[in-house]
Order: sequence, then structure tokens, then C-alpha cells
Amino acid sequence: MIIGFIGTGVMGSRMAKRLLEHGYDVHVYNRTKEKVRALVEQGANVEESISSLARNCDIICTCLSMPEDVLEVYGGINGIIENARPGTVCIDLTTVGANTSKILFEKTADRDIAYLDAPVSGGPEGAEAGTLTIMVGGEREIFEKISPLLRVLGGTVEYLGSSGSGSIAKLINQYLVAVHSLAVSEAMVTGAAFGLDSEQLYNILKVSYGDSRILRRHMEQYVLDRNFQPGGAVKYVLKDVRLANQLLQEAGMNNFTGQLAEQAFSVATENGLSDSDMSAVIQPMEEQCGVLVRKKR
Repeated sequence: MIIGFIGTGVMGSRMAKRLLEHGYDVHVYNRTKEKVRALVEQGANVEESISSLARNCDIICTCLSMPEDVLEVYGGINGIIENARPGTVCIDLTTVGANTSKILFEKTADRDIAYLDAPVSGGPEGAEAGTLTIMVGGEREIFEKISPLLRVLGGTVEYLGSSGSGSIAKLINQYLVAVHSLAVSEAMVTGAAFGLDSEQLYNILKVSYGDSRILRRHMEQYVLDRNFQPGGAVKYVLKDVRLANQLLQEAGMNNFTGQLAEQAFSVATENGLSDSDMSAVIQPMEEQCGVLVRKKR
């Protein structure tokens, strides 16, 4: 069985590495050749194009940045759908809207190609350790067929239903990530504005009902040390919360906190923080209030 992997950035490279470590024959493609160098050194075979990878592989994993990237990689004239063999299984690990997943499910089915939407949560550290949460939509029979592969990548692998179900669950998760990031930022900036020691305030909150994984992640790994090298970048959370907000509107809601979160991440992007870690959403608020949330020097 040959596994193809398209998109070997921060997350994809770590997932492809785990597949190699577990004995899979992995073929990789990335537009930026430098991003496959380490994987080739670890035993991966590099493909020169998406079309050649599609023709040569039995299972194709994609881990890309944006929905438009996914549509191009699958649907372009040199893409997966035009070149994969009948019976190929495609697993899209990207966070996209449910409509994108459903469109690709239908297009692949027309060519006798299987497609699962299987977005992941857990960040680079989860990809490294194989502890990702993987949320899967599509045909159950296909899920059961390839679940051993997914369990190499994830500690929690859940089948949620028909095509698009995995994407919906992931966007709900990302909605909470964005909203919690906004709430954490507002709370910590307010504390600093009133003269509270940021580290002391954080230590109180993390043992109180205000605790959350996002509070701990942002404060311990990024904000208090003023280190905003991305684990998950602002631009991706902005993309995700926009897609998630569309879900809430489709569900019938008019006013919801995700709208404020989208606005906050949009402001961060406008302030040049697009490629910074998502925790950098706090910086425009700090500037507005004239404070910094940080450890004492």
C-alpha cells in the first residue's frame, strides 16, 4: 500500500513522518521543495507533481491551508480527481467548510474514488506525538477500511456521519478556539490595565472556574514570555471562525460571540499579525489599553 501526502507544512510534515515511522511507504509532494527535504531523508519518495502522486498512490492524504487550495489540488486539471485510479481513497485533513467537503465527495464518487473529510485538532505537538483528534465524515465502510492508518496519527478518531460531518465538528471546535482566545485576551488585558500582576492572575485563573486549555496554552507557551512564533497562526483561525460563523447563521442564529471573535482576529490581521500565533490576537487590545501581559522582568 502506497500512501501519498500532499501538503507537508507544520502539521502535514509531522503526520507524514509518523506514517514513515510506522512502516508505511509514503510519497510526498509540496509546492515548496524545501518542505519535503527532511521527509525524503527519513525515507519518503518525492513526487514531482500532484498528478504523478495521484497516479502512483493507493491512499492520498491532503493537509492544506485554505479551502481554495483544497479545491484546486483535487479539482484542477492536473489534480487528484483527474489522475487518481478508481478505488483510490482520499483523506482530506484540512479544515474546510462542509460544502467544500460535500462537493469533493460527489466529484470523487463520480470517478469511483472514495473521499473522507477528516480534519484534525491538537496542533503540531499532537501531530508529533500521534495524539490528534480526527473528526471523520463520509462513508462508514471507507472509514473502517482506513481507520488503522488514522489511528497512527490520532489518539481520538471519531466517525461522525455522512460527508461534511467531520468538517462541521472541526469548525465547531475552531469556533470555541476563537471565542476562548478572545475571552482570554480581554480578561488578561483588563487585569493588567487595573494593575494586577499578569502571572499571578493567570495562576489564580488556572485553578478556578475560568480555567481553559486555551488560557493555559496562550499564557504558558506564548503571551507571558512574549513569544508569538506560530503553532496555529492568526490567519488560519480567522479563516476557521468565518466558516464557523456561517454554520451558526445557517443554524438560525443572528447574534453570537463568534462575530466578535472574527472581528478581533480580523483586527489582528490588519495589524500585521497574520502569520503570528493565534495568541497574538491579544496585542491590539494591549495597545489599545496601553499595557503588556507578561511575566515580571
